[in-house]
Amino acid sequence: MSAAALPLAVMPKAKPRSAALPEMATAVMILNEGCEVEFANESARALFAGVELLGCGLNALLTICDVKGGADFLDAVTDYPLLTQGRLALCDGRYVDAILKPLSTGGYVLTFDDVTAYVRDAALAHKDALTGLHNRASFQDRLKEMLARAKRTGSEVAVLCLDLDRFKAVNDTLGHPVGDTLLRKVAERLQSALREGDVVARLGGDEFAVLQADAVQPQAAETLAARLVDLLGRTYLVDGHMLNIGTSVGVAVSPTDGSDMDELMKRADLALYRAKSDGRGTFRFFEADMDARMKARRSLELDLRRALALKEFTLAYQPQIDLATNAVTGFEALIRWEHPERGMVQPADFIPLTEEIGIITPIGEWVLRTACKEAAGWSKPVSIAVNLSPVQFRSPKLVEIVMSALARSGLEPSRLELEITEGALLANTESVLATLTTLRALGVRISMDDFGTGYSSLSYLRKFPFDKIKIDRSFVSGMVDNEDCGAIVRAVASLGASLGIKTTAEGVETTEQLAAIQAEGCGEVQGFLTGRPMPAAMAAALLSDSSTL
Repeated sequence: MSAAALPLAVMPKAKPRSAALPEMATAVMILNEGCEVEFANESARALFAGVELLGCGLNALLTICDVKGGADFLDAVTDYPLLTQGRLALCDGRYVDAILKPLSTGGYVLTFDDVTAYVRDAALAHKDALTGLHNRASFQDRLKEMLARAKRTGSEVAVLCLDLDRFKAVNDTLGHPVGDTLLRKVAERLQSALREGDVVARLGGDEFAVLQADAVQPQAAETLAARLVDLLGRTYLVDGHMLNIGTSVGVAVSPTDGSDMDELMKRADLALYRAKSDGRGTFRFFEADMDARMKARRSLELDLRRALALKEFTLAYQPQIDLATNAVTGFEALIRWEHPERGMVQPADFIPLTEEIGIITPIGEWVLRTACKEAAGWSKPVSIAVNLSPVQFRSPKLVEIVMSALARSGLEPSRLELEITEGALLANTESVLATLTTLRALGVRISMDDFGTGYSSLSYLRKFPFDKIKIDRSFVSGMVDNEDCGAIVRAVASLGASLGIKTTAEGVETTEQLAAIQAEGCGEVQGFLTGRPMPAAMAAALLSDSSTL
């Protein structure tokens, strides 16, 4: 017979609902009017193990157990007796949400729900997974809180934005695992340099930021920025590698530089940009003219993108002269930009920006294709030299682009000379040498530009047989008055002769410099004295003229 068919008289007697309290997973306590514990279920006793709960006052219980947030909870009981709730942190690291409600029969019921997992998940959502620092969202929340408090108290808040210098080279050459370990070490150093109450965050990549409050500004921020530049610039040991990076720091202080979060961050970024422009490994405070400069930079950036789209760039060709025969042996292709309103913009004023904003590669490809096309129509088979930026040289499509330019123009590969600076050779030696070898296999000639200004000149001359060394103009200009410059030019010319490598002296502008260059044994010169950069038509006409220069 089913239970539903049993006569009412023989149905099992139901237990009072209060009997279920001991079995509940939620910790439950019943308190009398004086907030003393009269009942605690098993979950409550487990939560506060080691404490005799019955008869214990709520105040004493929270104090004995060193519960953080307990004082605020007790204050709320007085202020809001009909319903009190709050989050408490237990001494063993657990978190509970406590709710106190009055009972109709007198006294209170107090429940505790364990929310440790939720709290920790929420905390992780505000932490950078790699370094354990605050992430961008958490940083912004803290900055808003600090600015609101500073507005009430009249205090100041400093924001320091940091970029690591030369970090990308570590990632590119040694791999991301080494880069990640380095970032963790940077985070440790940052934390070691801060006071209690300061906030440090990783905003993404190799970008970090620090908040500094309750300090005398700008002195405190200046001291901290200098400490960070020094500390992060010291050598790191990572997986057997001795690594030297560094940092650039931009500082903005509220309320002087703004009281709004976005405005303050923007101005700290402007100061950071100035620090990087001034040579990196330093710090700069925001200054009023930085905003105007950044607007000018953005305007130039827009004009550059427009110039690329509208084909506003042109090429000029500077002749290279053989000192033995006084004949033109080739030309170097030099980019020119005549802006409709700015007039002629010097390459030094826009080439670095094209590298920053990522358009140097399409511009460089245009230069290569145009130079090959022009040179293919010249009456004499002289060489055409084209500069490659480090960004272009790292492109996996470089060899393909060179092959395409040669094929489309019909230029003999042996007439194309690619000039690379020592800066392009510093990273990833094996990949660099593989690219150079492939280009050489095409029949293209390779020249090292600005020789003597980098770090690894001699080692690369040993590893790869360059066709030409171009002596930097800084040595040429100093030859007449500086014996050291003359000695360097002499040594390079002698080295080239020993290795069978042609040497070209750049930037020859006076007859005295030319005489000194000839005396030191250089085979070729290039400069205003022997030929200024000229349009393609003039270069073609110069070659058609049978006379020598």
